[in-house]
Amino acid sequence: MTIVSTSAPVLQMNSLAPALKVRDWVRGEALASFQPGKLYILEFCGTWCDTCEEAMRDLIQLQETYKDSGVEVVAVAAHESAASADEAHGKLEAWLAQFPKLNFRVGFDDTGAMDTLWLKPSFPIFIPKVFVIDRDGYVAFIGKPGKLHDVLRKILAGTWRTSAQAQAAERVRIAEDEPKARKEALKRQIRAKIAAAEEIGDWKTALAAVEEGIALDPDNYNLRASQVHLLLHPMCDMETGLGVLWQFVREAVERVDEYWLLTAMMQIFRQSLPSAERFAMGEVLSEHILALDHAQCNLPASLLFWEVARYYYAIGNKDRAVELIELALKSLDGPDPDVEGRQEGFSAALLQTLADYKGEK
Repeated sequence: MTIVSTSAPVLQMNSLAPALKVRDWVRGEALASFQPGKLYILEFCGTWCDTCEEAMRDLIQLQETYKDSGVEVVAVAAHESAASADEAHGKLEAWLAQFPKLNFRVGFDDTGAMDTLWLKPSFPIFIPKVFVIDRDGYVAFIGKPGKLHDVLRKILAGTWRTSAQAQAAERVRIAEDEPKARKEALKRQIRAKIAAAEEIGDWKTALAAVEEGIALDPDNYNLRASQVHLLLHPMCDMETGLGVLWQFVREAVERVDEYWLLTAMMQIFRQSLPSAERFAMGEVLSEHILALDHAQCNLPASLLFWEVARYYYAIGNKDRAVELIELALKSLDGPDPDVEGRQEGFSAALLQTLADYKGEK
């Protein structure tokens, strides 16, 4: 996710393309600047981005299709998170290895220059994002890669930038993205405030910042979990904390959302709660987690079953707990079983839990 500074000048269609300042080129020859007479597609990608892999494959095909029309695709990774530039560079190299037919330049920039010049002024909240730089050096399109196919032929024909359709699309993009960017900037400030307060143990200020974040983003279940944790753990306010946690549980049930249900379930076993409260909340959440259509969930069934198994084991129903862990293990054999690429370790943890529940080694 990219947070923009709303004080920066707006980069939009018909703006002169900013400079191309990339620290290192990891694929293809170095490109110092956009050359007149060529049309460039500049994509911002990232190894951590769920949809960037699909976008890269799409752009490989697009480059092949339009290679004789003066089109050049350029990808830049500008938001790699790692302990060092060398580590980030290595992650990018490993990620690019999955594209054996890669046919365009890929740059790596950790200086912040590309972010400042391109992303911040154009309000792109998420990546992948593409910019089309026309043959005269002006921006012709900003948006998601999937929308590029509809306009590229018109850009090549020279009819897009002056069209009413293009101007209307750009007005809609800015109207939708600018408020989102402002909201993301506020959320970033709140996260910084929370981190600073927690670092010095100022729990009251941290809680106030978390509650400010909840008011700004009421759909953020992680902030709700932070609120519960602060009240019950460092602040030891059991009365208020239990009330807040019960409200979290009720909202999770009302939303019928697997992320909310799972996060609430995790809270009741990660906080020091009275047994009666823990078991009452666990019963409600378990019932609704098991009632989900797991085939349609974004979270793996193995993770959901595992958390519910904790509840059954805690109340003494070991047979049901064992049954759920076995279901979790079985679900790993289904389609797309991986949990963020960690299936092997996850499977081992489930097997250990199964042994523990059975009283085996």
